[in-house]
Amino acid sequence: MKLLYQTHSPYARKVLVAVHEIGLADRCEVVHHETSPTLRNEDVYALNPLGKVPVLVLDDGTALFDSCVICEYLDSLHDGPKLIPAEPAARFRVLRMQALAQGIADAGIAARWDIERRPEALRWPALRDAYLQKVAASCDYAERELDPGAPADLGSIALATALSWIEFREVYDFRAGHPRLAAWYESFADRPSMRATALSGATHD
Repeated sequence: MKLLYQTHSPYARKVLVAVHEIGLADRCEVVHHETSPTLRNEDVYALNPLGKVPVLVLDDGTALFDSCVICEYLDSLHDGPKLIPAEPAARFRVLRMQALAQGIADAGIAARWDIERRPEALRWPALRDAYLQKVAASCDYAERELDPGAPADLGSIALATALSWIEFREVYDFRAGHPRLAAWYESFADRPSMRATALSGATHD
């Protein structure tokens, strides 16, 4: 398999952390690709009409996207503890946390566009603040709802990688006012899968 990846994407990092957690790193070739809404990467567009990574190219040439779909596929390839449990109540707790984390990343990226990437004359502070409120409310929710003692699953992987991105880009200080979340993140960030996939690099538009 080949994973089209970006070293500063929270979505791509989620997939790569999952790859490490389920023991498939030796089966997955990782290839970095720069993408942004204003930078057309033809190699990525040839596989994903949305022009975004991650994209997982299977051995038969099938291309899978986005990160949620890729992680579900990867979870079907191993016999160990599943990142997405089969039991309905547990399954939907995990998928709900993944959705929350996806929303944190989505809102954080949208806020960063207005904070530094959009030309200053075109910035809209009220919209930026509204996106940051979504991030803050999501962190409040995670502070209440996360189970620090639970084993790693797709929800916790998604949350940790989303938080790592908003900290990496200095979009929002999730540690302030969220002691349980901050302590959980410190512990999760020390996992080998997280240490092996640290975010790096700048965005190119």
